[in-house]
Amino acid sequence: MDYSRFISPRSARRAPSAIRSLAPLAAVPGMISLGGGNPNPSLFPYVSLSFKLQDGTDIALSDAELAQALQYSPTNGIPSLVKWLKQLQIAVHNPPFGDAFDVCVGNGSQDVLTKAFDMLLSEGDWLLCECPAYVGSLAYLRPLGCKFVDVPSDGEGLIPTALESALANWKDLKTKPRVLYTVPIGGNPTGCSTTVERKRKIYEIARAHDIIILEDDPYYYLQFGASRAESYFSMDVDQRVLRFDSFSKILSAGVRIGWVTGPKELVERIALHSQSSILHASGVSQVLVFKVLDHWGLDGFLKHTRKVAAFYEEKSNAFMGSAQKHLKGLAEWVQPNAGMFVWIKLLGIADSSSLIKQKAVEKKVLLVPGFEFFPNSTTTSYVRASFSTASFEEIDIALQRLSEIIREAQQ
Repeated sequence: MDYSRFISPRSARRAPSAIRSLAPLAAVPGMISLGGGNPNPSLFPYVSLSFKLQDGTDIALSDAELAQALQYSPTNGIPSLVKWLKQLQIAVHNPPFGDAFDVCVGNGSQDVLTKAFDMLLSEGDWLLCECPAYVGSLAYLRPLGCKFVDVPSDGEGLIPTALESALANWKDLKTKPRVLYTVPIGGNPTGCSTTVERKRKIYEIARAHDIIILEDDPYYYLQFGASRAESYFSMDVDQRVLRFDSFSKILSAGVRIGWVTGPKELVERIALHSQSSILHASGVSQVLVFKVLDHWGLDGFLKHTRKVAAFYEEKSNAFMGSAQKHLKGLAEWVQPNAGMFVWIKLLGIADSSSLIKQKAVEKKVLLVPGFEFFPNSTTTSYVRASFSTASFEEIDIALQRLSEIIREAQQ
């Protein structure tokens, strides 16, 4: 593919950092570096680093690993971690183009995702955006000045016919959208996943209209059940998919490690952005993550993700039971098949905003009003609930309180 038409003028102007470009040369045997600005490691106060896993395993960093963690490192990521992530993507997604892709590690997946937005969108550009959508992305996109084409979703995810209709009826080719943004698994806020059948149709629509797909998939490993759905990345014969993964939901949110996978030409431009912003993701976090992954191996990592998914599935089932007990006849919802969210429609209430922001807070239950998740401003009867951290008892009490709020508002 020729990616030049997708690159924003701002991104096209990015050039490699003169100092960052010296790093590979500094590793050449016999090279004396007077060029870089690395601090002298003898002054770092840390001399060892170790940690304990839940199963009691003690893991310690070697002297070389600690030195690597504490010093500047490549923008794309510490090589051992990048290699592990590439092998993971091949094993899990089996992309049709083999290993002809690149990876760039970021400070969480939102770091590299927002850089992809910068790379692909300029002020005034139209973005195909699933609706409802992740509020964190909307918060970044709105100041960017792009305009949204709402692509609705339902209990089976993004609706292909709506996407095709939006593109087929576009009158001005100069302003036609070039990018689709979607959270296909365990959608935030809906909790719903796009079926494989729909994904295939959506990918073919993207091919027909020459669209880049931004596959924001932080809940991929939180799918309930024995199997995981095929990703857009796994069906990407054209290399038109940028995939975003995160360790926040499966290792630690505070470790702030996510990564983008996709065509080398596009990942390179994201890395160029990082060169001039964060330089690279935290070296300590990267090494801590790698040591766990290296200890587990691929099978151990996948076993851990199954454990995580089973935990959230149990939470989801408890939420469904309490919802059926307290909200039947007062609200409607779709049972999630991944992730940690439920999208609830309050019956007989046109606008949930003040109800959730005021009445619910007074009753000591926190939810997010649905209007926050719509790319284009609107009123809605929906609210988003998360079952991730509340206990079973707390979920039941919260939904009982919500039922009281709805009944009072309906009177």
